[in-house]
Amino acid sequence: MADPSRDSGAEQPHVEAARDAANWAKAVHRLRVSEVPDGVANINVSGRRAIGPIQGFGRLWQKTYRVPLEGAAVSPAEVVAVWKERFSSFWPSGSRFHAGLSGMAPGAVVLLDQMLPGHLRMSSGVLVLYADEESFTVMAAEGMPFAGWNTFSAFDADGVTVAQVQLLMRASDPLFEVAMILFAHRMEDRHWQRTLSNLAAHFGVAGVVEHRSVCLDPRWQWGKAGNIRYNSAVRSGLYLAGHWTRTGAGTLRSAFGAPRRRP
Repeated sequence: MADPSRDSGAEQPHVEAARDAANWAKAVHRLRVSEVPDGVANINVSGRRAIGPIQGFGRLWQKTYRVPLEGAAVSPAEVVAVWKERFSSFWPSGSRFHAGLSGMAPGAVVLLDQMLPGHLRMSSGVLVLYADEESFTVMAAEGMPFAGWNTFSAFDADGVTVAQVQLLMRASDPLFEVAMILFAHRMEDRHWQRTLSNLAAHFGVAGVVEHRSVCLDPRWQWGKAGNIRYNSAVRSGLYLAGHWTRTGAGTLRSAFGAPRRRP
């Protein structure tokens, strides 16, 4: 007679594997956007691939930002649940993150609008590659400033919950690599430091954000220089110029926001 406990044990690896598989996005060749909110330009995402560091041009970086939530009685799973649900609300002003009804679920394609120097709004997007109770990872669409992924997580460190953002990335093309050297690294650092500060403030903590950057590969991948044809900053600028020509300055201001005038 079969031993039920043995049968259960034999099936356990398959059950665990099925659960783990549910946390990953299904393989897709090209990204598709199912929901586009009003006032958002889906010009650099549909039809693009999701790309990792191997497909990028610039130097390979690992960046880690973390903040201890000292004094907050909150578990890592609770932090990540709030982070997923209210992700865009923790971003600094000027950048917008448009998740669909499925939120930060594996396989979701999310649109981004980010303000660049000169009041240029850059449209791009990411694929939610992985999500579980204590972490989620997004992967860049072709044309974003970086090729790679960001992992958002929380963990326990000696009884204190720590929230963390970790990037593994290369600039996606030569133009973005120049921008990273001149100013974009600093902009990115400020962005994630402010994001974690806002997250900590939500839990009543004025935490100090720790930051560490390591260059894992200083070489440029010249074989990926052709990625510049997908450059989302260039394409967004051309789109805005065309939109201005077709609809006039008034409509453009209402759709994308007018730059502030100096007093």
